[in-house]
Amino acid sequence: MRVLLQIVLVCLGSSLGGLSRWGASVLVSRYLGTAFPYGTFIINIVGSFILGWFMTFLTQRYMNWDHVPLHPEDLRLLVAVGFTGAFTTFSTFEYESDVLFKGGQGLMAILYISLSVGIGLLAMRAGISLAEWGRA
Repeated sequence: MRVLLQIVLVCLGSSLGGLSRWGASVLVSRYLGTAFPYGTFIINIVGSFILGWFMTFLTQRYMNWDHVPLHPEDLRLLVAVGFTGAFTTFSTFEYESDVLFKGGQGLMAILYISLSVGIGLLAMRAGISLAEWGRA
């Protein structure tokens, strides 16, 4: 029964995050245009802020709230995994990078950031090339 609740929480958070991302993208592009990916940029920054605030709140303040019916892990699944995961995966990347920096692993953080961006771009190009292969 517990796993079913967790699945529902991730689904609920994901649907709200995905709809929020779509709505924010439409709104931002309507007002700022599409010459620069303003929507994605703003969403990634906002998502990073939300995840940073939420995880800090959850780990440093929530433990004193005995009257809240959901466990901290349930709330993490709803907001961190579901909502911000669907709103943006960039927020998780930023959070994990910050954890490495705060943990005294600056070199590992820089490596993680560099490899994620660099290899991510290469993977994107590979995917595009694969999709275009045979079309020409």
